[in-house]
Amino acid sequence: MNIKIITFLLFLSSFLNWNTSEAQQVAILKYEGGGDWYANPTAIPNLIQFSNRNISTKIDKNPATVSADNVEIFNYPIVFMTGHGNVIFSENALENMRNYLKSGGFLHISDNYGMDKYIRREMKRLFPDAEFKEIPYNHPIYHQTFDFSKGVPKIHEHDKKRPQGFGLFIDGRLVCFYDYESDLSDGWEDKEIHNDDDETRLKALKMGANILEYVFTN
Repeated sequence: MNIKIITFLLFLSSFLNWNTSEAQQVAILKYEGGGDWYANPTAIPNLIQFSNRNISTKIDKNPATVSADNVEIFNYPIVFMTGHGNVIFSENALENMRNYLKSGGFLHISDNYGMDKYIRREMKRLFPDAEFKEIPYNHPIYHQTFDFSKGVPKIHEHDKKRPQGFGLFIDGRLVCFYDYESDLSDGWEDKEIHNDDDETRLKALKMGANILEYVFTN
């Protein structure tokens, strides 16, 4: 069967699943290049728990792991990506992710610190005609259940730069949210890992919940 037909059928099946009342599942993106895609192992489970308790989502408490070149990515409405180092997408991964994002999928990238130049290079390969643009503070992703009038919050200090939320827009739709100089996913981790205070962790979790809510309702 033609790969495009297979892709469409997988997306159609996934779309129907995403829009039911059954528990949904999100995934962590596994990529090549040597970067630690597996960083922050407690982050996504903690975010899911917070989201289910506070914004009435019904997300499976156990996130999946999916490789960038695997068509199983179409089973997940959102995939999370983080790390500190190099990122490389194969040609198969680029085609797979391009189809996934253009078909309705969503990618959240959280730069732990050190992946910025690599992720910008690879995302340019993914969508050569698109540029990361800073998302305006009035965008709905900042105004879901929780209000962030100044955009993505600062969670960890890296290079004394302001936190920024960048987006990739394809045909007018936000398909990728990239938090830079914020480190949202560190703020989702168990408290004892980074010793963030409760207020900082709550800001990170609220922003993460907003991202999930935006994906599931738009």
